Amino acid sequence: MPKDMTSSQEALRVSIGQYSSAGRKDVNQDFHGALVPTGHALKVKGIVLAVADGISSSPVSREAAETAVRYLLTDYYSTADSWSVRTAGTRVLSAANAWLHGQNVAVGDINSGHVCTLSALILKGGEGHVLHVGDSRVSRLSGGSLEPLTRDHRVVLAAGESHLERALGAHPTLEIDYRSVALNPGDIFVLTTDGVHEHLSTRSLREALGQPDLDTIARELAEAALEAGSEDNLTVQIVRIDALGASDAALALNAASLPIPRLPNPGDEIDGFRIVRNIHVTARSHVFLAIDPAGRKVALKIPTRESAENESYRRRFALEEWIARRVSSPHVVAAAPVPERRHALFVATEWVEGKTLRQWMTDHPRPTRDEVRAIIGQLATGLTALHRRDMLHQDLRPENVMIDTEGTVKIIDLGSTSVAGVEDAAAGVLGEMPGTYQYTAPEYLSGDAVSWRSDQYALGVIAYEMLTGRLPYGAQVARVRSRTDQRRLTYRTARDDESGVPEWIDAALARAVHPDPLRRYDALSEFVADLKRPSAGWTAARQKPLAQRDPVRFWQGVAAALAVLCLILAAKLNG
Repeated sequence: MPKDMTSSQEALRVSIGQYSSAGRKDVNQDFHGALVPTGHALKVKGIVLAVADGISSSPVSREAAETAVRYLLTDYYSTADSWSVRTAGTRVLSAANAWLHGQNVAVGDINSGHVCTLSALILKGGEGHVLHVGDSRVSRLSGGSLEPLTRDHRVVLAAGESHLERALGAHPTLEIDYRSVALNPGDIFVLTTDGVHEHLSTRSLREALGQPDLDTIARELAEAALEAGSEDNLTVQIVRIDALGASDAALALNAASLPIPRLPNPGDEIDGFRIVRNIHVTARSHVFLAIDPAGRKVALKIPTRESAENESYRRRFALEEWIARRVSSPHVVAAAPVPERRHALFVATEWVEGKTLRQWMTDHPRPTRDEVRAIIGQLATGLTALHRRDMLHQDLRPENVMIDTEGTVKIIDLGSTSVAGVEDAAAGVLGEMPGTYQYTAPEYLSGDAVSWRSDQYALGVIAYEMLTGRLPYGAQVARVRSRTDQRRLTYRTARDDESGVPEWIDAALARAVHPDPLRRYDALSEFVADLKRPSAGWTAARQKPLAQRDPVRFWQGVAAALAVLCLILAAKLNG
């Protein structure tokens, strides 16, 4: 492997040294690998290093170690660009674990199966991400000693023996340790298997670091462990951060520094886009119908001068097109082709011929339940496409939804979308969430944890409003400032003579917009299903005996029946 990995002035650059040996054993059951991509993959996904150690009792553990490392080095780069490193790495390693454990189903003793440890370091943007299972290690060189960044998953027994508490392939599910650390030029990280670090002294480390070549340093560390009495395989990887670079998302954010174009007139051109007419104006942006160089209609959005003064808004605006290019769904607006070099700040997306959901609701003040279900179902599909890529929309409302002439529903505004992968590359660059109070989940305002269930809240509010013409909490949410305020929110039932909403749909709406995110649905598809038919939980509750459902009514009925019986008996006695 070359010592100096360079792609461009803006790319992350590292130097890597590696060494692996069977040591005193006949077979080397360790496996290691590193992948330094170029271009887009380097900016978007980063650099991956990994070491794995097979358990000595298994004749196939070398195969397990190699499988685990190869899974990570290949499949990680096939995951969505928008996923955080933690999400992408965890899913890939969980898939590797599932395959390895599947090979062990027919094995009587797991100690003879496909089992191994794994420690990985993924370098992306300005952060290093550590994923770890077992007792191999990732350490950082600090002041002439190695600072472990991982915790050994090993249990010591009373007799002094020990065994792995966690390993790939050992169990059907995998618990992975994760942590992230800030990177600085000159930082050195070391990945080792236990045959090395259990016998590595500070003196041998300092002596090895006197060598100029990282491969030589790795070899001397392994040989020092062997001389110190190691009986195990020996594997060392060393990586030095030579230069930090910008990620692909960070480069997209650079567009925020482009000048704001003057508001164009029909016939004007902006970077090859010919303006046809002004379509929509808000306090934050102007949207125009334009024709691209290939003759296709596009929507061209330009920030207002006032909003562009807010640096956080400019960053979000610049990232909107990047997000649209990474989501493939008929229910999320797509990005339009743009010139490689542009001279002004704008967002170009596909043109959607139709009307906003707000206008549709005005035109259909009393929609049928089937119409509501169709729209909510398509919105849920669009949101799910975002959520699968570690994105939260954060500003779902009728004004940000289009219904085209074929009835297809599209989410059109991604300007408030949160992207986990972008936060990996440049934490905090997006600033505060600029949502709309009427559809904003209360956890945004109370400081509680935000998740995809926050988008579910907005979807539930839209469904509620379509069916009733009002909001489930009125203006209460806008006044939330704490978790106490959040708990005090009182749901207004959707059932009344005017709306005609049945009890089971009201129950579905109440759950989707519950003030506590954890009491909402576990999947958007469940909410959509419960809008179509009574949920199993609701039906079961209705099937309870009257004495459980309504004790007061039950005993009132019993008392009335006894009273009638007494009257009958009294009449017979008097007769």
